[in-house]
Order: sequence, then C-alpha cells, then structure tokens
Amino acid sequence: MEAPGVTEPGVATQAAALLQELPLRAPAITEEQRERRARRRIEEQQEAAVFREVVSFTPDPMPVRYYDKDTTSPISFYLSSLEELLAWTPDVEDSFNVALAPPECRQPPLSSRRPRTLLCHDMMGGYLDDKFIQGSAAQNPYSFYHWQYIDIFVYFSHHTVTIPPVGWTNAAHRHGVCMLGTFITEWQEGGQLCEAFLAGDEHSYRAVADQLVLIAQFFRFDGWLINIENSLSLAAVGNMPHFLQYLTTQLHQQVPGGLVLWYDSVVSSGQLKWQDELNEHNRVFFDSCDGFFTNYNWQEGHLERMQGQAGERQADVYVGVDVFARGNVVGGRFDTNKSLELIRKHGFSAALFAPGWVYECLEKKDFFQNQDKFWSLLARYLPTHSICSLPFVTSFCMGMGARRVCYGQEVAVGPWYHPSAQEIQPLFGEHRLEGDGGGWVKTLSCLADAWNGGSSLLIEGVIPPEVGEVAVRLFSLQVPVPPRVFLSLVYKLEGPSNVRVALELTTGDAGSCHIGGICPLNETSCRHSPQPLQVPPTKLARWVGRCGQQLSGGWVQRCYEVNLQGCLLGDLLVSFQRPPGSQKEENFVCRLGEIQVVDAKSLLAPLPQVQSISLSHVRWQPAASSASSGEGPPAGLRLSCTLHWSFPLSHVRCFRLHCCPGTGGGPLGRGPLGPEKPKLLGLAFVNQYRIVDLAVATAGPGQGGRVEFLVEPVPREGFLVPQAEWGRAAVQYSMPST
Repeated sequence: MEAPGVTEPGVATQAAALLQELPLRAPAITEEQRERRARRRIEEQQEAAVFREVVSFTPDPMPVRYYDKDTTSPISFYLSSLEELLAWTPDVEDSFNVALAPPECRQPPLSSRRPRTLLCHDMMGGYLDDKFIQGSAAQNPYSFYHWQYIDIFVYFSHHTVTIPPVGWTNAAHRHGVCMLGTFITEWQEGGQLCEAFLAGDEHSYRAVADQLVLIAQFFRFDGWLINIENSLSLAAVGNMPHFLQYLTTQLHQQVPGGLVLWYDSVVSSGQLKWQDELNEHNRVFFDSCDGFFTNYNWQEGHLERMQGQAGERQADVYVGVDVFARGNVVGGRFDTNKSLELIRKHGFSAALFAPGWVYECLEKKDFFQNQDKFWSLLARYLPTHSICSLPFVTSFCMGMGARRVCYGQEVAVGPWYHPSAQEIQPLFGEHRLEGDGGGWVKTLSCLADAWNGGSSLLIEGVIPPEVGEVAVRLFSLQVPVPPRVFLSLVYKLEGPSNVRVALELTTGDAGSCHIGGICPLNETSCRHSPQPLQVPPTKLARWVGRCGQQLSGGWVQRCYEVNLQGCLLGDLLVSFQRPPGSQKEENFVCRLGEIQVVDAKSLLAPLPQVQSISLSHVRWQPAASSASSGEGPPAGLRLSCTLHWSFPLSHVRCFRLHCCPGTGGGPLGRGPLGPEKPKLLGLAFVNQYRIVDLAVATAGPGQGGRVEFLVEPVPREGFLVPQAEWGRAAVQYSMPST
C-alpha cells in the first residue's frame, strides 16, 4: 500500500506552481459613496424587526428532550425505546440538530474499492460536552482532527437509537467523511424489543426501517450501524436479513451515499456468538447490507479465511480493532499499528473502536501530543482522501479554544468548545528530508494564537544549508481548475526569521489522493504567472480588501490569482525559502491563520439577505444583585429566547450572532441603538439560535428597555459582510403595569 509519506521531487504527472503575490487592493471609495452607504445603514437599522414583550417570570418549561433543563440551551438527543422510535416525527424543535450540508465531494469516492478506515467513537456513554449544539464552556474537551485519515465516523452509545450530535456530523461532512448513527439492542430487554418488531410480519420491521431512514434523512447524517447484542428467536432471525435489505434499499433511495453496516454478533441460528470474522454463520447479514464490522479478537488466520468469504467485497469488511486492547487482540493502544499492518496486508478495511483511549486513559494535559503520536504510528496504513470542491476555506480552527478571535480581533475570552465550528484540518505530522542534511518540518495545531476561531496551524522546520527551499503539503484538492482562481494565505512568522513564505500548488492529473510530506521545491517545475486584478465587483472587493496589508496581531495576508485551462488542482502546499545571501541552516516557526482557494465566478453573484426574523420561547428571569457588595452591576434581568430567520444555507459557512444590549429605564418606544460595538453571542449552523440567560437592564414601571440582535452571515468564500447588511431584530420590553 502506498503511504502518505515524503513526496519525491520530479513527479511526472504534477507541475508545481509557485504563486507570486498580487498587489490586490479594494477600489477607492468616494465621499458620495460613503454618504450613500451611511444613509442605507440608517434605513436598515430602522427596518429592524421589533418585538414587544412584557416581562413575566411565569415558568414556561421547554421540552427536556431538546433543551438542557437548567439553561434551556438546545441539545442533541437519543431515543431509548422502540416506542419512542416509532412515535418520532419531525418537529420544529428538531431543527437545531440538522446538519448544515451533506458530505463534501471527495476523491476517491466512498464507493471505490480502496480499503477504507472507519472510526467508531465510543466515549463514556456518549452525549457529553458534544451534546450542546451551540457549544459550551468546557475546558480540555476531547477533539478529533485527523479527518483526512478516515472515511466513516460512527457515533456509538448504548441507547437504542443513537442520533449523532450535529457538531460531529458537521465536522465530518466538512471533511468528506460519512457519518453513521447506531441502532443497538442488548440483554433481555433488547431481545424483547427485537421480538416486537422482527418476529411478526413485514409491516413491523418495515415500520422500524422507515423511521430509521426518516431520522437519517431529516438530520442529514448518512446511515446506521446495526448492533444486535442479544439472541433472537428463529422467527426474528429469519426476518433480520429482510429487515436489513429493506433498510438498505430505502436508505439508498432517500440518502445519497447512505450506508448500513452490520456488527459481528448474532449468527444465522439466532445465537449471540461473536465470530471475529466473516464466515458461513453470519454471511447472510453481510449479503443483506453495505458492510460487515467484525468483532475484535481475531488473529491472522481469521483474515486469511475471510478472503474467500468476502470475494470482490473485501473493502466492505471492516476488521474491528479495540484501541483499549481488551481481550485477545493483535494490538491496541500505541501498538494499534500491529493490527493495522495485518488488516492492510490482507486487503480489508479497518474499524478503529474507541481511539478516544488517548483522552480517557492518559493525562489530559498531554492529550494533543498523545493524539498526534497515536495517529502518526498508523499513518502508513491509512490512505487519505481529497476534498474536491470549491470554495476551499479554512482557518484551521479545531472548534475549541481559550478565547474567540475574529479576523485577528479578540472578541471573547474564556474556554469554549463547539464541534460544528471545527474547520477543515490538514495532515499533521513530522517529516524529514532524505539524506544527512537534517532538514525537517513539523505541523501541529496550536491554541496559543488564532486568526479566526480558537486555534491556528503551527509549522516549525529547518532548511539545511544545501537546500534553498522546502515545502510542506497540507491538503490535496483534486479539483478541476476553473478559468480563474483566487488564493489567499494569512500567516505570521514567530521570532527573528527572514524566510520567505508562499503558497505552492501542483497541477495535472495527480495519480494519488495521498498527501503529506516535505520536499525541496522541484527546480524544473512549471511556474504560472498570476495576472493583476481589474477593479473588482463589490463581493470580490470585500474578499481582497485586506490583501497585502499588515493586519492586527502581526498577521500578514498574501493574495494570488491563477489562470489555467484544462488542469486539475492537486496538492496545496506552503513553501519556505531561505533569505537572499544566506548559506547557513535556517530555523523557522510560522503560524498559519487561514488558506482560501476560491473560484472567481462565485464572487460575482450577490449575497442573499437575512430575512423573516422571528422570535419564540421567550423566558425572563431576575438576576441577583451584587451592587450592595460593590462587586458588580445593579440587579437586572436575564433574557432567553430563540431567534429564527430565513437564509439559503448553501451560501454560508455559519452565522455569527451578536447583541447590542441597551439600557433600561428610558421611555417606551425609544429608537434604534447608538453605534456601540456589538457583542458576540455565538455561532449558528442553521437558521435559528437560542439566546440563553443574556443579562439586560431592568426597566422601571411605565418605562422600557431594548436589546438588539444581529445575524451576521459568514459566506462560504470567507469574506466579511458589512454590518449594515446583517439581519437585525430588537426586543423592546417593559415591566407589568401592576
């Protein structure tokens, strides 16, 4: 198997293009244009939707399935029984848990015959900090970011119907990874559940299958792992293949690319008897669905026997590896590579069960080092995949941090965790140049600084004396080149280094989707000359507005343009060149804040507007006074409510929600707020957001208060939308007259 290691220079099918910086600038703005924009801003402020509320402390309980009982923050949920499954119908409250988009286009497609890698995430019962759909203030949470190594992610728990928390689904889909939930039955109760829907006629098992398909379709995940961990009667086991066939057929019709996998547990006689292989006792289940997930206590002999059983479907057999190394296993923990080596030797897919072992069992303070170590040991056995769609934009945010940063500006301080906010992650690792020169490059995620989000990508390396340039591969795109492409790199060098930083990309028919590694730049490669931009349209002007500028926090943005015909965009790299005249070893530490690859055509279309803002589920609570002790503001109110709006989700990466809290005690009907800076509340990945316990000022009798909410769309291309074009809504409130 070809490993994603060091790439040799001079690959015939690729041409490296070292891009030159463009002097891109937004067009000058005349005084007349400024006045016209100011008038428009005032008009839009006056058009903000206004909702009038009389403060009431009457309890209004929220459905506990959908909202945290203490805070009313929306949460992901599971179903615990057959009755709950059959009774579920889509509800407006379910909308928080719907994924933003299906999986990104990828190469090779999941349907290819290449052996795959499945990750089965089982951690402490599931639905931990990841259940909070809008994020939480969790400190030191578990995070997974080696997405380019895996093809399928299974969210596992011991609840009957495990619906993946939407944060995991959004992160997986952004990386082109398929997301599965789990349908599990266990023990005596599980046996009774199976008898209820499998021992009768086809109407019973079809009703269950239809609900599972509807749930996957509505929440926009991709299918199910079926795990029957209890014995079955002859009638029930006889209907199981029919259930699997019907479920698989219906899922394929309703969910493009959907998958149904069977776990190695029950055999065709109905006994619960793990086989640790595909054989004649469980083959009937494999033949009835998309794949088979073996139990973990196999040896090489099991793999040899399975080759005959699987036939042309070897990639559909996922050989289970318990990373906790429980039972008689070949290898787990930091020896998991021993299991992977045998699995790949025999041409099977792999199912890594509970790789969160590095988080659960080792020191939390060393989590990132241990996580990187674990996956680096497996890297040679894990073929990677490419994202093959534009725009391609990432700030390397892991969906967590110690503070929140927006384009170099700190907007909030304190720990946060929001899996939906994780952006596309590169291939991490340490790579060394061949030979004795000592050159190397290492990539790792870093929470110490960020350009946008909570983290950035840190690249450390050494350029040996005999080498002029090195380049580290971060991504493989495999995208047909549009006629005109814009690229952007935001970075900063740490410490006294004068190395030159630039983007590099390869073009041509890349023969592999593997990425990663470090190489000297190919001196014979073809270099494309970018063309300067003419005066750009409004949307494009916003995109290039910061190009070439020294930005806050020491960040620098470089912009590029590429014009190519009939080519395929291949690998995306960052190169480091020694300073002019230098002949010594050069050390460098570079922090990447953002990379963008954008089809110029997409910047010509106007951005839609946030429309139809509405308000629901309003809850008021008194806030305790701390003024008497001199430790805080006077007594006030806490407002919770849900904002809804309309916007085509295919145009956005997310929404940023802000508020401008006004002051109470003024006359009712006061006008729009002044120019105070909006406060970031959080991120939304659907057209609604739950504001939770927002502190607002008390309104006196006969007087009112006002708080304004702003909905900022974040376009897929990654530019800032002016505040005048955000959606706006105001809550104007008063105390009861009696």
